[in-house]
Amino acid sequence: MMDDVTTAPTRHLVQLGPGEITERLSEALDVYVTAMGYPPSTARQRRALWLDHVRRPGWRAVGWVDAADRLLGVAYGYTGGPGQWWFEEVRRGLRARGGETESWLGDYFELTELHVRPDAQGGGLGEGLLRALLAGTDRSHVLLSTPEYGTQPPGRAWQLYRRTGFRDVLREHRFTGDSRPFAVLGRELPVPPR
Repeated sequence: MMDDVTTAPTRHLVQLGPGEITERLSEALDVYVTAMGYPPSTARQRRALWLDHVRRPGWRAVGWVDAADRLLGVAYGYTGGPGQWWFEEVRRGLRARGGETESWLGDYFELTELHVRPDAQGGGLGEGLLRALLAGTDRSHVLLSTPEYGTQPPGRAWQLYRRTGFRDVLREHRFTGDSRPFAVLGRELPVPPR
């Protein structure tokens, strides 16, 4: 007779509430810094911002963890609206280019962060985070910003966003305090199944 042995999955998706993300904040920020290639000091600078975001309306987060409960990827977002820095920056950019502000900024979920450790990329974790995060929102559409790729081929983040139906809302936008050009991308919700 064979023993019925159940093994834990090597990776699984988890919902992260405010308490869980606070407890795992150092680990989540390490995923962010590593995925973006930023210096470690960036994590200290972003800590207060991430903790502030937890208190925003509609905030939610998801993560991928491995069998040892190590965070492999993290994504979070919240309901965007007037008075928030990102909202005001995007509205400024859209108005300067004569773009529609109300159609995009009227009822949206802001996908604020989505990152997967480089050693775990390429296995669908990013798409899993995106789909799980967006499945729980009641907004009519989602917006995000991502660095432009310039003359380089589009990276994995861009490929993910295009594959899941995101389109250009604002390109070559310069956020106050950052000299890099960013793209603002959006799509209607819900995201259809794979």
